[in-house]
Amino acid sequence: MRLLALLAVFAALALPAAHAQDPVAERVKAELKKRLPEAPVDSVRKTPYGNLYEVVAGGEILYTDDKATFILLGPIVDLKTKQNITEARLRQVNAVKFESLPLENAFKIVRGNGSRKVAMFADPNCGYCKRFERDLLGVNDVTVYMFLYPILSPDSAEKSKVVWCSADPGKAWIDLMTKDAVLQGKGECANPIEKNLAFGREKKINGTPTLFFENGERVPGAMPIGEFEKRLVSSKVAAK
Repeated sequence: MRLLALLAVFAALALPAAHAQDPVAERVKAELKKRLPEAPVDSVRKTPYGNLYEVVAGGEILYTDDKATFILLGPIVDLKTKQNITEARLRQVNAVKFESLPLENAFKIVRGNGSRKVAMFADPNCGYCKRFERDLLGVNDVTVYMFLYPILSPDSAEKSKVVWCSADPGKAWIDLMTKDAVLQGKGECANPIEKNLAFGREKKINGTPTLFFENGERVPGAMPIGEFEKRLVSSKVAAK
């Protein structure tokens, strides 16, 4: 009993420390907001590299010193592990819980048993999206939640509406993206396009395609299909 009581005391004493803020980081954050009032500085924290402070601003990562006298742009690479530290942190910073995605605003494309899941935000006029869709034709046992995200041109919005209003949006999308098929219809139905655009602005989705895996990991841009397969497997394991 005495041991349990002591453990409880130590836990209570440790709790405030877990939530303690670094005063230097807070000072750097305040200084950056004064010097760069237009920059959306979300957080600042000390890094173990070169006495630098990591600054998260608008979904991007940059670096400064403890007096906010400069801004350093570009990735940090750990030469010992060969890991791109900035890239790894960006995946953490921009992660979105899969279950928090508004899946009701997407249509599903199911291949095989559909056991693996991924969400994709794509523009119908995006060349990278078209190339990636052609690669996806060879991927089995996957469910793709397709969010129409027309950010490239007014024509993108019109095509997105026609796809959504089609009798089979999944087929209309695949035919458009992989066969350059001519869309049929006028797109005159209720659609979630504006909701998708609002969600994208909130989550700072600035390009297409943007992928979200089951473990919350976000990947901006298309990727080699072999890497995509690996991410599907690893994200499903991590999600469990």
